[in-house]
Amino acid sequence: MNHWIIAPVVLPLMCGATLVLIGGRAPALAARIGVVATAALLAVAIALLVQADRGGVQAYLVGNWAAPFGISLVLDRLSALMLTLTAGVALAALLYACGGDDRRGPHFHALFQFQLMGLNGAFLTADLFNLFVFFEVLLISSYGLLLHGAGLARLRASLHYVGFNLAGAALFLIAVSLLYGLTGTLNMADMAQRMAHLPADRGLLLQSAALLLLVVFFVKAALLPLYFWLPATYGAACAPAAALFAVMTKVGVYSVLRVSTLIFGEDGGPTAGVAGPWLPALALATIALAAIGALAAQQLRTQIGYLVIGSAGTLLLAVGLAQPDTVAAGLFYMVNSTLVAATLFLLVDRIAYARGQSADTLRAGPFDGSRHRLGVTFLVCAVAAAGMPPLAGFMGKALLLQAAGPTVWGAWTIAVVLAGSLLVMVALARSGSVLFWSPAPATPAPASSSIETGALPPRAGHGLALVLLLAAMLACSLAAGPLSRYTQATAAQLFERQAYLRAVLGAQPVPAAIDVRREMRERGGKP
Repeated sequence: MNHWIIAPVVLPLMCGATLVLIGGRAPALAARIGVVATAALLAVAIALLVQADRGGVQAYLVGNWAAPFGISLVLDRLSALMLTLTAGVALAALLYACGGDDRRGPHFHALFQFQLMGLNGAFLTADLFNLFVFFEVLLISSYGLLLHGAGLARLRASLHYVGFNLAGAALFLIAVSLLYGLTGTLNMADMAQRMAHLPADRGLLLQSAALLLLVVFFVKAALLPLYFWLPATYGAACAPAAALFAVMTKVGVYSVLRVSTLIFGEDGGPTAGVAGPWLPALALATIALAAIGALAAQQLRTQIGYLVIGSAGTLLLAVGLAQPDTVAAGLFYMVNSTLVAATLFLLVDRIAYARGQSADTLRAGPFDGSRHRLGVTFLVCAVAAAGMPPLAGFMGKALLLQAAGPTVWGAWTIAVVLAGSLLVMVALARSGSVLFWSPAPATPAPASSSIETGALPPRAGHGLALVLLLAAMLACSLAAGPLSRYTQATAAQLFERQAYLRAVLGAQPVPAAIDVRREMRERGGKP
């Protein structure tokens, strides 16, 4: 087995445990350890991406226990892409946090590493129950990161966020329990293999369990009508935490894509295409309402939150259309949209400091000497977020419209995506005009602005983080060809699931009707 597959889980786990022991006694040392560990995580993720690009699916059997009884991790093109994207955003967010945000409360770096562990584990796991476990790890860490720095707005947002996600966790357990009771397994590859051979009288229960599981993932992905928690939550978090949160909605999208192609795909028996009739409609509605929300927003942070919702809706539309070309286009778009959202969350913190008491409210106000530099950065991000040429956001949407054209949802997709892009462009143009072209005198921000807005004075880490993310966004545009070929290969691998099944289960198929306890006795309790 390739033992590097488990490194993205073990590395942040060990680093986080070490940082808990350090606590707040040596904040500079904790920051250095966190940055070095995250940089190492990025290096490991890139190496795994190169391995995955060779075409094979690799399984890691923890303790060498054979599936479906042991814990399995799987590396394929999709999981490798998500690992690399997460590590890249995390490194930039952590560099930004080292400018002072990390010292606003205890255990920031430990919580940050534990959230990375949860994210990476969710992308690698091949087991539904372990997916639930990693969901809880990343959510518990995100609760702490959301409250980092205190404040009434963060406390109010955290109460809504925690309550909503606790309800989601309860539904997750119910769905997993139903699927286990009906199929006798929680290993996703094993469940996919059995699904088509289950008795017909279990069809309605299987569909109910599948839909319940998808609802949980839609909560994480912020699909209509389950997205109302996101703008306030992401807007209240400190800038580096919000930048990392930009990846969290992608966990929900990833989970929907994984189970839709592996378990609930064409060979899914009663659950085949269970979300097909209504997922594209909900995704289109999400895109439309997110664009309206961005247009109506009164604060830049809230506006960025709606942009995150709109990008999630676009991705779920690509998944719901259930075609390899639409999925490939969605994955291409996902890379750009995640980088743009993370950049904007960091940028709004700089804008809030530069404008003093006006902070990020979308009204005319004073601005210090960084107006032009921040204005150019905002312009680049706005072009990318609205999907305008020549940046990768335009290419991703163009690929999606081209792939969706021949489908039954083609006309609706073209109309809603183009109209949504137009509204987003108008919203961002208005924001840019108000923030950077207002007639208010350009005066230095008052000394109290760092207390009023929560933004800290500029530090080297702030600029470095923004430069790294901007460079990554531009690299997506310059390397659009290789990135598009990778996402096309990823989509093809997802829809050809036999390689995944063979990697996890081996050459010998597991019987469809099986009693887990009986098989364990037959194996003598051994792997």
